[in-house]
Amino acid sequence: MDLIRVHGGVRLAGDVAVVGAKNSALKLMAAALLAEGRTVLRNVPRITDVAIMAEVLRRLGCAVDLTTVDDKSCLVTIDAPAELGVEADYDLVRRLRASICVLGPLLARRGHVRVAHPGGDEIGSRGLDMHVSGLARMGATISNEHGYVIARADRLRGAMIWLDFPSVGATENLLTAAVLARGSTQIDNAAREPEIVDLCAMLTAMGAKIDGAGTATLVIEGVEALSPVTHHTIGDRIVAGTWAFGAAMTQGDVTVRGIDPAFLELALDKLGQAGAEVTGVADGFRVAMSGRPRAVDIRTLPFPGFATDLLPMAMGLAAVSEGASLITENIFDGRFMFVNEMSRLGADIRTDGHHAVVRGRERLSGAPVRATDIRAGAGLVLAGLCAEGVTEVGQSHHIDRGYPGFLRDLRGLGVTVERGVAPEEPEFDI
Repeated sequence: MDLIRVHGGVRLAGDVAVVGAKNSALKLMAAALLAEGRTVLRNVPRITDVAIMAEVLRRLGCAVDLTTVDDKSCLVTIDAPAELGVEADYDLVRRLRASICVLGPLLARRGHVRVAHPGGDEIGSRGLDMHVSGLARMGATISNEHGYVIARADRLRGAMIWLDFPSVGATENLLTAAVLARGSTQIDNAAREPEIVDLCAMLTAMGAKIDGAGTATLVIEGVEALSPVTHHTIGDRIVAGTWAFGAAMTQGDVTVRGIDPAFLELALDKLGQAGAEVTGVADGFRVAMSGRPRAVDIRTLPFPGFATDLLPMAMGLAAVSEGASLITENIFDGRFMFVNEMSRLGADIRTDGHHAVVRGRERLSGAPVRATDIRAGAGLVLAGLCAEGVTEVGQSHHIDRGYPGFLRDLRGLGVTVERGVAPEEPEFDI
């Protein structure tokens, strides 16, 4: 088992650069399926998930090249053929839930698609009901057979669609299906995340007609065909937020560049309430904390609310703050799976349903813990910085799925950290 070993008692200080957003780049790669020819994506993070998505596209018939730009970013070139494949296999989809976003583009281009039910992080149930019902309203016939979602439509047609919840994944699939549908599609209660706006910007550059990007109502007028483009991926607000919370937790001083602070307005406001000095800088922001942070209450909500992906970092901040914090998770029913691991570091956390009460302690205690997902892994590493001794975060491959150059960035901020391999568990005769 792979692990990250971090030495505690460190104050994060220095500059760190953020590259393209994982949650945007993967969807932009899928959107390249909508146009025959060569699409180029810049500022894409060098992470495992991008490599998996590249293989998903290759098996659909695309030629995909990942060209290294530096230790954290790459250039992705996707050549989509006239005749795409129609099946996304389980062996890849189970490793990357985001690969479900090929459903909309393939259905729009080919009229027939087979996509395995997705896997991904263990953070709770994330059904496909809204994806399926929305596509059905656009004229698709959809069935589930042998672990696959199978959709057919000779030509999708525009429809009025209301989402029960502003789901990012459902919004993306319906949006990418609607751009080639016949007539007008309106998606109400659509997701408003910056990554949705980025996808709309790329689709518009390809020739799509979209109104309302960044609002709760998207209106899409279908076109006959799209053209490939070159597109620059927006900065990763979750990675940027991770460093922001790390600075506050460790009473440090960190400048984060490559991100629009507006993407993190509420999160940065919470850090200000906790006592941090938050200021804007060219192409980013600075977070400086002198003294122990104050406890703040946080509840996750769809954008522009507090991002669920930053909850583990918020939990870490609460664990070392002065006072008690109430943290409420409103998005994923399994997001608290990492709480037992953070408790191993000495955090005083009591959960009740989707609420957690965290009573802060001045110092945590290093221990071996396990990353249950991407963001939990990063949160545990940051908590380890606030602990006495050494913390070993096992299953650190999760972190590599979302944080390019993570260890190098930690070292650049003053952390002593290294990779290791955990001993194999002993076998027992039964």
